[in-house]
Amino acid sequence: MSDSTSENATAGFLVWRLSMKWRVAVDRALAPLGMTHAQYAVMASLNGLGRSGQRPSQRELADHTGLEALYVSKLARALESSGLVARTRDPADPRAMRLELTEQGRDASRRAITVIQGLLDQLLEPLGGQHGPRADRFTQELATLLDVPLEAHVSDADEKDQS
Repeated sequence: MSDSTSENATAGFLVWRLSMKWRVAVDRALAPLGMTHAQYAVMASLNGLGRSGQRPSQRELADHTGLEALYVSKLARALESSGLVARTRDPADPRAMRLELTEQGRDASRRAITVIQGLLDQLLEPLGGQHGPRADRFTQELATLLDVPLEAHVSDADEKDQS
């Protein structure tokens, strides 16, 4: 993107461009591993949560990843069929399914995480690398923005136009 484009761009436009750039790069990087970006989000999250002893429900994993619960359920079933994820009923809530990676899933997620860490190194290099102070501030700013609830507000004029 040219400097003149970024100078006049809104934050929303830049967030859009960065998210599209990241999605395309991740999709391309994961394709040789036979994994989609959404599968990666589920498996990498399960890897991290599992290392801290957690076995999230599908709902908890949906909340953690930002994916829709129904989509996480479909992904978990597909990953279970591939032998990468184990789904078990929660004894405290028979409606809930608890998720964890299988050994094969842990191996696959570690390989994918290594690939994505390489991409993240490339992305954050202009900010001094993943663990530099600028990248840390950038990460904090992103976390702040993710905590802001967003709701569409329709003005009275817009509502009248639609009637």
